Amino acid sequence: MVESFYHPTIGFLLLALILPFLPGKSWWKWLLPLPAAAAIISVFTLDPGNYGTIDWFGFTLQVGRIDKLSLIFANVFAIQALIGFIYAFHLKEKSQHVAACLYVSGSFGVVFAGDYLTLFIFWELMSVGSVFLIWLNAKNNGRALGAGIRYFLFHTVGGLLILAGLLLRHKAVGNWDFIPVAQSAAHYYDWLIMFGFGVNAAFIVLHAWLPDAYPEATVTGAVFMSAFTTKTAVYTLARGFAGWDFLAYMGVGMALYGVFYATMENNARRILSYHIMSQVGYMVAGIGIGTAMTLNGACAHAYAHILYKGLLFMSVGALLYSCGTAKLNELGGLVGRLPWVMLAYVVAGMSISGWPLFNGFVSKTMTIAGAFEDHRALLGIGMELAAVGTFLSVGIKLPYFAFWSKPDAVQREIKPIPWNMYLAMGISSFLCILQGVYPEILYQFLPYEVEFHPFSAWQVLQAVLLLSFTGLAFYVMRRIMVPHEQRNVDFEWFYILFGRAFLFICRYPFAWLDSWWTERYRTWGLRGMLAVAAGSSWYDWTGIKGAVDGVAATTRRVGQGAAKLQTGRLQTYLAYAVLLAAGVMFAIWAVNQYL
Repeated sequence: MVESFYHPTIGFLLLALILPFLPGKSWWKWLLPLPAAAAIISVFTLDPGNYGTIDWFGFTLQVGRIDKLSLIFANVFAIQALIGFIYAFHLKEKSQHVAACLYVSGSFGVVFAGDYLTLFIFWELMSVGSVFLIWLNAKNNGRALGAGIRYFLFHTVGGLLILAGLLLRHKAVGNWDFIPVAQSAAHYYDWLIMFGFGVNAAFIVLHAWLPDAYPEATVTGAVFMSAFTTKTAVYTLARGFAGWDFLAYMGVGMALYGVFYATMENNARRILSYHIMSQVGYMVAGIGIGTAMTLNGACAHAYAHILYKGLLFMSVGALLYSCGTAKLNELGGLVGRLPWVMLAYVVAGMSISGWPLFNGFVSKTMTIAGAFEDHRALLGIGMELAAVGTFLSVGIKLPYFAFWSKPDAVQREIKPIPWNMYLAMGISSFLCILQGVYPEILYQFLPYEVEFHPFSAWQVLQAVLLLSFTGLAFYVMRRIMVPHEQRNVDFEWFYILFGRAFLFICRYPFAWLDSWWTERYRTWGLRGMLAVAAGSSWYDWTGIKGAVDGVAATTRRVGQGAAKLQTGRLQTYLAYAVLLAAGVMFAIWAVNQYL
């Protein structure tokens, strides 16, 4: 490996390996931010190029493809990893930190992978690390184990799609190169790979794992998961499948579908999970449209989304940590008890809603403007409508029912929030505002040269009017939108239906077939087996026993004859010797005569 290239994966993997064996109860916590700090230094100082070619079992793996596209994702991954480990600094369970390190290391490996084989290895490492962030919450959450299993099954299916696609592609073209492919030139194996990435991107129909699993993860684990899984998928789609019309329409569908279900949910972390799907939809749509403007918008929105979505999960995680619940019908009246958490959430809510002076505005408007600029008005209108639903559910509904809507919860028992959680939320809040006020801080990392000014009068006026009328609509409907104790089911219904159909087939048709075969075996098969046993017994008595008994009888007769010859008289034995010698001599003579 080239000496000038430090792969960020190394630090996280090393910490994951040594952390379980470190003695002591708390000093090792100070090691947690070090891999992320090293990653920040690395990605901010790397020059574009190809690094780290490794020969492995006859395959050539390229673990360090560095360009502007990979760097913008690695940049925000490193920053969010540092924020995430600060947020999790108070945890004493090393297992959570190990899982997070494996997860983050896999994400960096995917972003810097120059070939499909390297990408697949790190893709699976990412999947294994992330599932433990769900399972490790099983002691506190009865749904975590099942949700983790379903999460792992979904990502196993996605991994198998990618594996099948890359193997078929290798057979067809003879290499593992991870390069762009146009939709018009795509083969069936390219579609397999794309849908494998689509599982992690939460395509409609393939998305059910996201709102099912993320709300059941640990408080800190959900912060990590909100940043890496879907955004690595966005990176791979941007790298290999830009300009696919399928992605453009899928992305807008995701944006609308996510906000639709988010408005009906009661669990705050489930609301945020649906909004991951929705916001990733903007990125997928931008990739599908495929212009320099929309690709920049997709990358910028991925960067901004990681920061504000992490802040949303940190704020709601602080509520869950402090109050023991994330259900809106059980919260309320907390603005006086948790004012700093409220402020952090409001910053994140304004950012995701696309209010001017927050980072969501300077990224989301680029994608929408790019859609209209490319004369894709239908797609642009769809994304504008999704922005309305975003502000309605995450920007207003969630904070209103979590912090206001009820009298001050003075009597409510609240667990103190550790200082490190406040610090992490403060850093994220600062970055969301900083990028919103000075968008060039974000735009300088974009992969393509495009001139875009987000603070034009039309852009600002449009956003303010649209979101203001959305706020007015919520005020009018606030009594109708009161959250209730429920958990909505979307495409999970089809999975449940399929599971019940499978159980029905096992319980009734298969059970009937098994009963029928058992009866046939009892009446026919058992009789046949008895006949075979009788034949075996007859053969044993007449064949094997006769042969054995014959050999024994012959041996006994020979022995009896030999016993009679043993008289004990010397002259008899001499006679036998003379007869034996005569016989031998006669035999020799006969042979000589014959020859």
